[in-house]
Parts: sequence; structure tokens; C-alpha cells
Amino acid sequence: MVLWIAIFIVIGLALLTGGIKLMLLGGSWYYMLAGTTMIVVALLIKPRRPIAQTLYAFLLLATAAWAFWEAGFDWWPLASRLGVLLLLAIPLLFPGRGNPRWGAVSLAVVWVGVGLFSVASIPYDAHRIEGELPKESTISDPRLGNVPEGDWLSYGRSNLGQRYSPLEQITPENVDQLELAWQYQTGDRKGPDDVVETTYEATPLKVGNTLYLCTPHNWLVALDADTGKERWVYDAGVAPESQRQHQTCRGVSYLPPEEGDLPQVETVQSPAENLDSVECDAQLFLPTSDARLLALDPSTGAQCSNFAEDGELDLMHNMPHRQAGFYYSTSPPVVASNVVVVAGAVNDNYNVNAPSGVIRAYHVKTGKLTWNWDPANPETTQPIDEGETYSTSSPNSWAVASADEELGMVYFPMGNPTPDQLGMNRTPEEETYSSSVVALSLETGEVQWVQQFVHHDLWDMDTPAQPSLVDIRTREGVKPGLVVPTKQGDVYVLNRKNGEPLIPITEKKAPQGTVEGDYAAPTQPVSGLSFRPPKLRESDMWGASPIDQMLCRIEFQSLRYEGQYTPPSVQGTIVYPGNFGVFNWGGVAVDPERQVMFGMPLYMAFTSRLVPKDKEVREEASNSGEQGLNENAGAPYGVELKPLMSPLGIPCQRPPWGYVAGADLQTGEIAWKHRNGTIEDMAPLPLPLKLGVPGIGGPIITRGGVVFLAATVDNYLRAYNLTDGEELWRARLPAGGQATPMTYLNSKGEQMVVQVAGGHGSIGTKIGDYVLAYKLK
Repeated sequence: MVLWIAIFIVIGLALLTGGIKLMLLGGSWYYMLAGTTMIVVALLIKPRRPIAQTLYAFLLLATAAWAFWEAGFDWWPLASRLGVLLLLAIPLLFPGRGNPRWGAVSLAVVWVGVGLFSVASIPYDAHRIEGELPKESTISDPRLGNVPEGDWLSYGRSNLGQRYSPLEQITPENVDQLELAWQYQTGDRKGPDDVVETTYEATPLKVGNTLYLCTPHNWLVALDADTGKERWVYDAGVAPESQRQHQTCRGVSYLPPEEGDLPQVETVQSPAENLDSVECDAQLFLPTSDARLLALDPSTGAQCSNFAEDGELDLMHNMPHRQAGFYYSTSPPVVASNVVVVAGAVNDNYNVNAPSGVIRAYHVKTGKLTWNWDPANPETTQPIDEGETYSTSSPNSWAVASADEELGMVYFPMGNPTPDQLGMNRTPEEETYSSSVVALSLETGEVQWVQQFVHHDLWDMDTPAQPSLVDIRTREGVKPGLVVPTKQGDVYVLNRKNGEPLIPITEKKAPQGTVEGDYAAPTQPVSGLSFRPPKLRESDMWGASPIDQMLCRIEFQSLRYEGQYTPPSVQGTIVYPGNFGVFNWGGVAVDPERQVMFGMPLYMAFTSRLVPKDKEVREEASNSGEQGLNENAGAPYGVELKPLMSPLGIPCQRPPWGYVAGADLQTGEIAWKHRNGTIEDMAPLPLPLKLGVPGIGGPIITRGGVVFLAATVDNYLRAYNLTDGEELWRARLPAGGQATPMTYLNSKGEQMVVQVAGGHGSIGTKIGDYVLAYKLK
């Protein structure tokens, strides 16, 4: 009992001292009062045990009432407030020698009651939205892109970016019969000199009976679509570079042959990069993380002699600054209308003098520059002359783009210029195109229209995902739609012909007050279809115990936060949703027939702190990724970014952190929303508790009514019923599945589902190098 008394005193002192600090910050008084009560109970256990028991029963009862008032009938917030107190009560449940029983009885009654109250909340899901999406097709003959039914020719299956397949062999009724058909390992794994965010994010293409996929170090692998047998491998020879923020490749692009015959793919024993270059009819385009664009022969992997310099195009040409690792393409280019259109990522917050965010179109066969669109110089799109340079650090587009060849437009999701959190030096042109979607002419590169989603972005709210082209039935008839998910949680449904909203957009007031020389936009746009979370409260702070929950509350009260779009500050600002985004590069999948979408909204708070330039920034700036302290060389402030986490390394905000959701694209209504994923691979013990966890990656929809998605930090590929969102099937993956799956028909006419599983460095999933294919038994 002496040990138990000591535990009570230690916990009580921790709650008292932390509670006083929290109270002085304007937070809850509970922790100070609870700590005081714990100390008094500890001091009374020996001399006045019945009084100590009764006092502790009062503490339990009061805590239960307070927890319910703050969190409602929600198991995880209740458990974090009551669990430790219920465990600490166990030795006090007994009267002890020579003591009357009334104290023990009162505590036992309260202990049982509070325990039952907590346990009763387990099956109740306070965050679940129940409902169903329309089951019938609204559009009888939708545009699916010019893709054979059994193929997958672009990152999103076609340039429309729908991530929708017309295959329907796999249905909600038989999906539980899926089994592993084959497995392949690429051999490309994260090395000791690689940056933290070395990730497998690739979605394979399927052309004829061959799969093509790229690896983090820009190997291009060709596999037999029936067996997974390797046909050839091309290694782009990308060297490690510590200044690179991302070491990944989301996919490659395909140019069909002019004659229409599919390439006859050979099995090549020697490395494809050692082959002599050849004149190519069909071509594969591989972007590299050392800023090159390679054109390769789909049959053998040899470089295409007809394109640029023997199949290799240097994307650093005409750049104003050429720092190693500062510019690269992680997403596949768009191939349409005889051009290959390339954009690229520019490192965030390293240096104000960074490469340009220019978007360029090259002739698909020769590699000759056809046009260039620089967001800081948007009116001039004719090819730049030798010796001239593009604009410094202009807004870039790092995500996958889409195209409509009938309208002659290509649609780019735009980021903001570096530095992300400081906007005092941005030009009017940069302000116009930052954090938007822009439609460019495929022929000339001229702007057709732009729709902005964040005004004067100070939060790194890049438009992160490929827009999805889907024709939408409205009261005025069928309109050409464009569905654009955003980090801030809005899904914009626009007319892709002119950028006008098909689902209304409104403006709402935003918090004000920035560092000297900057400003915050007075209003910010909001879509009528939105997954934005409610404003965080102190009561949303969470932890495994009252102590780390209290520390999260202290952090919450210590930081600046007036809701979404609270400007960055020297004090430190809570950014919620954080720059990880409600949606990220995985985007959403749309069903063009049923006029619905499936997405994976996430809710993770981050913090942003501006650090005045002094010795701390010069000596401590890591410049080793998007998180941590980055220098912002040339700017008056460095910036420190990190997730809002407890001392135990778990999110400070209460779960769920991750969901799956379905919405109607005609009405903008969210039909259903369910927590998604378990903590099996997050916790010290592999407990499959379904809290709803973070992830990154995207879904696909099939005409059979089944959705496939991996992405979460537990290593599973899952199948869902599109109509109601219920999980139908899951398969354990050997590594993190932070890539978007795809589906196709093999040579026997069997529907296959393929998932790349290689892990994700920055979210800490298991590293691997796997490609896995599933089919029905």
C-alpha cells in the first residue's frame, strides 16, 4: 500500500502542477482539482481509509460527469479520462482491517457504475454517418476515356483521372473470394543515404498484357500481367541527394503507337539501360527525381533515340536556380494532343531563391519545347529562348494533372510558392494562381480559366490531387464536370469548360493578424460539398492517460488558434486540418455512371511556428524534409512544422483520425462516413482496434460496386461496398500500402486487382518492395 500511496502522490502532483499551468492559460480547472483530490486521498488512505474511499468515489463520479459533458457518449475520449482512475481505484475497493465498510461500498458502487457507463459506450459510434449512395446509373453512356475495358493506360486509368473501371466480375457478393494470384519484389528498397520520405506511391499501368510501374529510385519495371514475371527493368541511375524532400515515383505515362498495334514486349535479361537506343513508335515517359524526363521503348526498355537527347530530356533547362535536389517530378506527365506536359515539385521552405514552378509541353516524338506556362509570367507561353530563365520560386504543380482532348484543355492542381508560410513578397500573378486549379490550352499553354481554393495561402494548402473529369447531370442538363479534392477538406465540383461552380462556392470570414509585412485574406472560399472538420476545442485533446491529455491541453492553450486559417505566428499556430490534408495526392475516385465519389478524409492537426532569423535557425535548421525546422534562406523567418502530438507520440486530438466517405456529386450531400483502419501496426501491441487511422494513398471504384483502398497505417488492402461504405474484405500486406491500386483483365479474361506495397518513410509504415495481384478463386 505504501507504493500505491506514492503513485497517488506522484500522479496527484503532476496533475496539480500541470493543472495550475493549464488554468493560468485559461484552460480547464479539472486537472488542478483532480490533482489536489488525489494528494488528499493519498494522505488519508492509512489514517482515514473510509473517508479516502468516499472522496475517491466522488472524484470518479465527478470525472465521469465532466467527461460526458466534454466528450459525450464516445468511448475513446471517455476511456482516456476514466481508465487510469478506474485502475487506481482497485486497491481501494477493499475495506482494510478494522475499517468500516461504508467507504468501500460507496466506492465499489460508483466504480461499477462508472465502469459500466464507460463500457456501454464501446458499440456506439458518435462520428458515424449512416446512409446509402444512389444505386442506379444516372448517365447511361458516360465518358470513360479511350481505354480498352481490360486495360489501365494512365495513372487514373485515363487522362480523365476518374480511377473508375468498367469491370464488374468482382462484386460485393463475391469479393470475399479474392486470393493472392502472384507476388513480385522489385529489389528497390530504401537505403542508408536516402531521405526520410522515400516512398512507394506507384500505380502500375496495364497495356496489352504487360504491367509497367516505377519505383522510388526511378526504376521502370515491366511485368507479365498474368504471372507477375519480370520482363525487363530499366534503372535511371538516380543518385542519393540529401536536399531532396521526396524520393518517390507515382507512375509513368504511355504514348500509344501510331499504327494502333500494341508493342510486343520482350523478356530482356540484361539491364534495359545498357541497351542501344531505338526509334520508338509507342513510348513510356518516366520522370526522375534528378529532374529528367526519359522516353523508353515499351517492348524492351531501351531509350528512344527520337526523343530529346537520345531519349533523355534535362528539365533543369532555363531554370533561374539549379540547386541539387530542389526540383524534380514525382508524378507522371500528361500525354495528350501530341504533347507531353510536365510539371514538377519545388522544395518547400529551403530557400526563397528556388527553381521555377513552370509547366512545359514538349512534342511527344521529338522532345522539342512546344510551350511553357510560368505562373509568375502567365501571359507569355511561347517557348523560352536559350539564355533566358523562368521566374524564381513561382507556384508549382507537383500532383497529377488531367486532360480533356475534346475541349483541348489540361487541368493542373497548383501549389503555392516557397516559402509556404510567408506571403509578403508574392506578386499579383503568383497570388492569382497559387493553391488553385488552372485550365491551360493543350495547343498553346494559354490560361483558359482559374479557380482558386485558398486566398493568400499561408498554410501549405497546395491543391494536392488529380482532378477527376466526370459529366454531371444538373437541372439544366448534363454539364462537363471537374471534381477537385483539397487539403482543407472541400471538394469542388466545377464546370471544366469555364471553371464555374456546379456545386455552390461561398466565402467565409477568416482569422486575421500576421507578422509584420504580411497579411491574411479577409475571407476564404468554401465548397457546398465539404468534409471540413469542426473547430478544435481544448476538450478535443486526447491522450492515453490524464497526464498526457493534460499536456496536450497545455500545448493547445499555449498556441495560437482561432479556427481554420489562423495565420502563422512566432508564438506558434495550430493548423487544422494540417498540411497533411483532409485529402492528399491519393485524391478521390468517381463513378461517372452513378454520379458519386468515394474518398478517404483525414483529420490531423499540425503546428506552424515562425522562427526569426538568428543563431537558432542557422545552426538548427535541418532542411531534411517538410517537417522540422527549415531555414527559408533569404526570408526573415525560418519555419518549424510538426504534427500536434502528445509526449507519447500519439495525436493530441481525439480519434477518429481517418474515415472513408461517399458523396453524391449531383447534390453535394455526404451519404455515409465511417471510421477506417486500426492501430494494429501503430501500437506496441498488435491490437486491431478500429480507431480510424491516418493514411495516404487513393481509392479505385469498379462497375461491380466495389471500392479498393489500402493507404492506412495498418498494412491492409481493403474492399468496400460503394453503396453504403461497409468493409467487405481485407488482405494483409507485407509492407505499407501507400499507393493507389488498379484493376485489369488478364489474358484469360479474369479480373485482377494490383496493389504496390513498399511503405512510406514519413508516416513510418513498414518498408518493402512488393507488387501483389489478387483474383477470384
